[in-house]
Amino acid sequence: MKEFTVGRNDAGQRLDRFVAKAVPLLPDSLLQKYIRLKRIKCNGKAAKRDLRLEAGDVLSLYINDEFFETPREENAWLKIAKPRLSVVYEDENILLADKKPGVLCHSAGKWDYNTLIANIQAYLAQKGEWRPKEENAFTPALCNRIDRNTGGIVIAAKNAEALRILNEKIRDREIDKYYLCVVCGKPKPADGRLEDELFKDAVKNQVFVKEKAEPGSRHAVTEYRVLQVRDGLSLAECHLLTGRTHQIRAQMAHAGWPLLGDGKYGKEQLNRRYHEDGQALYSWKLRFDFPTDAGILNPLRGRTFTVDPENIDFVRKYFPDYRAPGKEDG
Repeated sequence: MKEFTVGRNDAGQRLDRFVAKAVPLLPDSLLQKYIRLKRIKCNGKAAKRDLRLEAGDVLSLYINDEFFETPREENAWLKIAKPRLSVVYEDENILLADKKPGVLCHSAGKWDYNTLIANIQAYLAQKGEWRPKEENAFTPALCNRIDRNTGGIVIAAKNAEALRILNEKIRDREIDKYYLCVVCGKPKPADGRLEDELFKDAVKNQVFVKEKAEPGSRHAVTEYRVLQVRDGLSLAECHLLTGRTHQIRAQMAHAGWPLLGDGKYGKEQLNRRYHEDGQALYSWKLRFDFPTDAGILNPLRGRTFTVDPENIDFVRKYFPDYRAPGKEDG
């Protein structure tokens, strides 16, 4: 139990709003429930949520200690009463989540409870698959990341062994990632390979394509194929053979086919014409190749998981009649 004394500056506030500020990790639905259950009292008595507080009032909060911790990324999952998660695949070791554009994988320099990892952790905790109080070190973690404005499949490890194996397989390029994108113009040839050197400017958070290697540059290879052309736009699939920052966006723009809606590498005039302010890019397919032993993840060898293109906004908007070939899983 914790007690708070209402000061002059907080007088006049509603009870529920004061508690929400005092205990930021407490989910709103749980706050209202605790008020109904009389686990939040004012001056020793049960109180309604809309009670107007007065200076000197003493609030007694019978709430679990973890909710009083300082908010940080590691405990942000506590704030989530109803996880918002689109699960592509799940077993006892991993979870594949379809991250929507606009959602952060992790907090961006400040506490944010509505991230993908926080929702995954809340989901697993509520299912009883992850018990934070019983874990000395491990926390469910993401194995890959996708930019905030890009959607697609993100891999989460449910245990330490899966995390170790997945990190190893990603490092050794044993997991293939395929992206769908809408580009301006018509790539020629329709099936091709982009091979460049990328130099990242950390200050601008932007990469520049170089024809030759130079200090600080990294080799980047992307295979692409055009799936459909319509009204000056092309729907393309890109296969990453390397995994560099903004690789597809920078390479496609450098080749003359910038992604629609890309404010960093695209064409502002076209973006305005189509009223797009987020890059049309989606990590839609993942294949576990695993040419080498994968331990507890061996059952995933050779399996492919996808997001239905009909559920991707920019595909539905600009290429409504596109249908993906038969898929194996997911």
